Amino acid sequence: MAVTLLAAVEQAGGSTCYSRLTNDWFCWQYVEDRQAELVDATLEHLGLTLVSVLLGLVIAFPLALTARRYPRLESTVLGVSTGIYTIPSLALFPLLLPFTGLSATTVVIGLALYALTVLVRSMLDGLRSVPDDVRESATGLGYGATKRLFRIELPLALPVIMAGLRVATVSTVALTTVGSLVAYGGLGNLIKNGVNTDFHAQLLAASVLCVILAVLFDVVLVGAQRLLTPWTRGVTT
Repeated sequence: MAVTLLAAVEQAGGSTCYSRLTNDWFCWQYVEDRQAELVDATLEHLGLTLVSVLLGLVIAFPLALTARRYPRLESTVLGVSTGIYTIPSLALFPLLLPFTGLSATTVVIGLALYALTVLVRSMLDGLRSVPDDVRESATGLGYGATKRLFRIELPLALPVIMAGLRVATVSTVALTTVGSLVAYGGLGNLIKNGVNTDFHAQLLAASVLCVILAVLFDVVLVGAQRLLTPWTRGVTT
């Protein structure tokens, strides 16, 4: 599509900063002309990232609880979740294709599995950071295991968990671009097309938007952590 647009501009005799004659890196005219395409790609990237991280949280939570409850399984849980991250996306996505096909589901599952490396460990570390005397006090007040977990342990573990969530989310923003392998990469599709066609303006615009998304996600999560853990405000480490 990028090649078609460049050719049309040249045939019309137009001179733009993203024509083949100039092919500038910095070209605001490209952003204006392709605004709809950039917005669509950004929204797709945003959606893939959010769903992947949420799925990662859903999977990581019971794994972390299992590792804490059964110490003998801890090394296995951490080893598997870490080992998945060592599988290249070029190998992982094709392994999922027979089950999910060329769809966004393939990307979401792959990214969620990658996120487990950070999420499982941060949840486990967060739960273990809760002092034993706090757990004993909660038990003495009549808290059952489930109520103690959600009312006492998780809130106290939240700062550590949120730190891991920030890392996992920002890394997922970057990894989402790899979804272009199956045509569901959000901004990664534009980056791939920009590389293949040597389209500088498109490549730079999509890359900058990826960075902006990562920064915005991090800022939002920091704000959420401050709201959810007001007792940590003003605490210096």
